[in-house]
Amino acid sequence: MGLIGLLFTWPLAPVHGVIKLGELIQQQVEHELRDPAAVRRRLEAIEEARRSGQISEEEEAQAVEEILKLMSGPPRR
Repeated sequence: MGLIGLLFTWPLAPVHGVIKLGELIQQQVEHELRDPAAVRRRLEAIEEARRSGQISEEEEAQAVEEILKLMSGPPRR
């Protein structure tokens, strides 16, 4: 990429930076969704909420199903 190419692409550098930042954030979120320790903490929180009476059995089953669906789904690209 010569000097002329650099001159024409330089104004778009902030846009490329924002796109790269968005991609990094997306990768981190996907990692957090599938991290076994994070999933276990969410499942334990749901179980504790059920034991303390904050949510019903149906809400517990729905929340667990949603977590498992997020965890087992294909990675988004």
